[in-house]
Amino acid sequence: MDDLATAPTVVVADDQALVRSGFRMILGAAGLPVVAEAADGQQAVAAVLKHRPDVVLMDIRMPEMDGLEATRRILAAPGASSRIIILTTFDLDHYVYAAIMAGASGFLLKDVSPEHLVSAVRLVQTSDALLAPSITRRLVERFAARAPELGAGRPGLSELTPRELEVLRLMARGLSNAELAAELTLSEATVKTHVTRILAKLHLRDRVQAVVLAYETGLVRPGD
Repeated sequence: MDDLATAPTVVVADDQALVRSGFRMILGAAGLPVVAEAADGQQAVAAVLKHRPDVVLMDIRMPEMDGLEATRRILAAPGASSRIIILTTFDLDHYVYAAIMAGASGFLLKDVSPEHLVSAVRLVQTSDALLAPSITRRLVERFAARAPELGAGRPGLSELTPRELEVLRLMARGLSNAELAAELTLSEATVKTHVTRILAKLHLRDRVQAVVLAYETGLVRPGD
């Protein structure tokens, strides 16, 4: 169990009380404190601004204000540092893609297993992104080609070195750092350095946004 001093704090935002209480129980049993719950987007924004949690579990479809708008407002707030995981019952929901474009660090289906939920919260809290290649890449492939205007204003790829472009291509295909290291015959530490530099040069929050950008710019195309 995590040391409570270092365990990520969580806000759960969902309009279904049973979902919120279920997630609270699962996370609490794993030593991950839920500092607040919210039943709609407005409550979610207020709770996050008050408690500054490490991670937000955000339902995409809620009354008053949906999870997409709440995500935008939270990440636009000064000093925003919370990582947002989108919750949905639809793995190819275009609202989920828009939320990832807005800066969410990934998404989970609501029927996620307790173990996967806990590991997801821990993963994004360490500044990585929740990249499940079987789902997230499929989502990006489906919507990125249809919505090029969403990528307007994104920084280009000209600042990246040939090696960094190679790393980005492989990231977009869903490879983990360990898999990247094996593919490129590099150490994981070197791969992490490349990934960090890619995100910094492109002004991106995490790997999910890097994958989105790779598809939007045509660096990687669906089916590659």
